[in-house]
Amino acid sequence: MTDEVNNSERVLLEGANWKELRFYQKSEALYQMTFVFCERFLPKYGDRTVDQMVQAARSGKQNIIEGSEDGKTSTEMELRLLNVARSSIHELREDFKDYLLSRKLPLWNNKHPRYLAMREFTKAHNRLADYEPFFQKWNDEEMANTGYTMCCQIDVLMNGYLATLEDRFRKEGGMKERMYRVRTGYRAEQDRKMKEMEATIKRQELRIKELETELKRIREKAR
Repeated sequence: MTDEVNNSERVLLEGANWKELRFYQKSEALYQMTFVFCERFLPKYGDRTVDQMVQAARSGKQNIIEGSEDGKTSTEMELRLLNVARSSIHELREDFKDYLLSRKLPLWNNKHPRYLAMREFTKAHNRLADYEPFFQKWNDEEMANTGYTMCCQIDVLMNGYLATLEDRFRKEGGMKERMYRVRTGYRAEQDRKMKEMEATIKRQELRIKELETELKRIREKAR
């Protein structure tokens, strides 16, 4: 065992790189798409829906970032912030749905001729660059259904990730538990080294006595 603690004994968790999380990438694209959607299809003044949708999309994206960063010190805080992000994405999903229903536009399902192609596209593509070329081409029905589907997919991805975090939290506990393990592990390592040192000193003392006895015998023989 070395002086360095292994991964299970770290106080600060390594944490995920949020930029590489698929649900973060989708949430970033969703935020930008929501902003353009509101600019193109909702009134610029007098409609609170615009602020609500943009803020919900931003909250989803930002809480993923903050949760992943805070997760380096607190799995509990990461779980809390990621659940806030999920709630924001749920709110946005309902706003897209309400937009379609209130305007008598179809909410695409597996019976709609364009649903499967749209679902496969959003499932396979996560990054803003994949969606941005369509922001000014899609009509409101296409954009709202795409946004709704992305919200659903982000939720599924986050559910899997949260289950992993919850399992780790059950096994490893929070920061206090990790600090306790690190402290007790450090003390155990120091105790082990002290015992090794004491055993080494005893072996050296015995060897010194053996050499002294041998030297005395040689001197007596030389007389």
